[in-house]
Amino acid sequence: MGDEQLHGYRGKLKEALEAAGVGIGDLLRFESGDGSFEGSLMPRVETADDWHVVLKLKSGYNVGIAFGEGAKVVRLGQAEKPEFRPPPLPEVKAGLPKVSIVSTGGTIASRVDYITGGVHAAMSSRDLLSIVPELSDIAAVDADILYSTFSENIDAEQWTGIARRIAEKVKEGAQGVVITHGTDTLGYSSAALSFVLRNLPIPVIFVGSQRSSDRPSSDAATNLLGVVSTAAHAPFAEVVLGMHETTSDTSIVFHWGTKARKLHTSTRYAFQSVNTEPLARYVDGKVEMIAESYRKRGEGELELMDSFESKVALIKFHPGFQPSTIDWYVDDGYKGVILEGTGLGHVSTGLYEALRGAVKAGVVLGMAPQCVWGRIDMDVYSTGRELQEIGVEPLGDMLAETAFVKLRWALANSDDIEEAMELMRRNIAGEYSDRTLYTGRFG
Repeated sequence: MGDEQLHGYRGKLKEALEAAGVGIGDLLRFESGDGSFEGSLMPRVETADDWHVVLKLKSGYNVGIAFGEGAKVVRLGQAEKPEFRPPPLPEVKAGLPKVSIVSTGGTIASRVDYITGGVHAAMSSRDLLSIVPELSDIAAVDADILYSTFSENIDAEQWTGIARRIAEKVKEGAQGVVITHGTDTLGYSSAALSFVLRNLPIPVIFVGSQRSSDRPSSDAATNLLGVVSTAAHAPFAEVVLGMHETTSDTSIVFHWGTKARKLHTSTRYAFQSVNTEPLARYVDGKVEMIAESYRKRGEGELELMDSFESKVALIKFHPGFQPSTIDWYVDDGYKGVILEGTGLGHVSTGLYEALRGAVKAGVVLGMAPQCVWGRIDMDVYSTGRELQEIGVEPLGDMLAETAFVKLRWALANSDDIEEAMELMRRNIAGEYSDRTLYTGRFG
């Protein structure tokens, strides 16, 4: 029996399962000192111990049972394997605005595997359309898969791919584009596309969900309905991130792509705008603008600046931080480093020599705030002033994640360091706030 049929099992337990002719999903009876259990065999985490068998009971619960001396495995047959079967696609209505949904994966494009109990990035955006048929009343939706991965696997290559797919959709006449994306690195991707998409003529909306679409508490359908309607009808042409505004389903809020951060691991309102107000919200079937200044729909012709430098680091300063860490990045040929400094933009004086060496080697150094809210001011304390003299560029209230993405973009789209620094100082996509709001965590 192949390893793929006994995923995660090893040692004597695997030998016993093989001897009984049991594979993943098979119905079996497991007899041990703890009693007799019947259920279907589940795969296990590869790094788990090698003496527990995992069964899914008829009740639907999984149970782990210790395998020891005298334990007996009896194959009872092939267990019924539930499958996900999406309903048929709704009929497309004539005369509706055209919105493109491009799937990159993540929880919003995931479902629960009823055999393993795990979440898989396996559902296509076509599935999403069939599960949320109300979308057919809002827009003429075309949906396709660009990537099918969790967001921790998305980087510059995928950012470029997303940008080029958006350009194709714009050329084909889309009046809005929705990008489904995992939430964990959603803020990085929305920032990246904010810099890449120049002269954007339509809304581009990133959307994710905190719970997969087949769970009763899922926010996927509500998020999709809100963002598709907004993509079809909103007056703005910006890159934004749309998610639940509160724990309830009453409104979807749209954050600037460069000013959103995931501030909670699991709640529906995980994303919030930092140091600024959101751009808009969707409530009671309508788009309400919050910001007064924004790029208007239909203005300009899309241009792509879709290159990114890979040798850029984002480093969080902490007590005991070693200068050799900076030296390593310099020695490895890094071209830029964003420092997450404490308070108003500080690191220890023990790093000064390493930072001087980095500047001498041509490494661009930027300082972003480690705090969630507020902006750095490197003119207040002597440490900040000394760091500026060394060559560390203060980046105001730009989010550290956004600064990291922007520096990668600036270095790749400039002819020299001075030009890259000029791009870093310019407010290109709302990454700097003219006035930092005294806001805090919602909820």
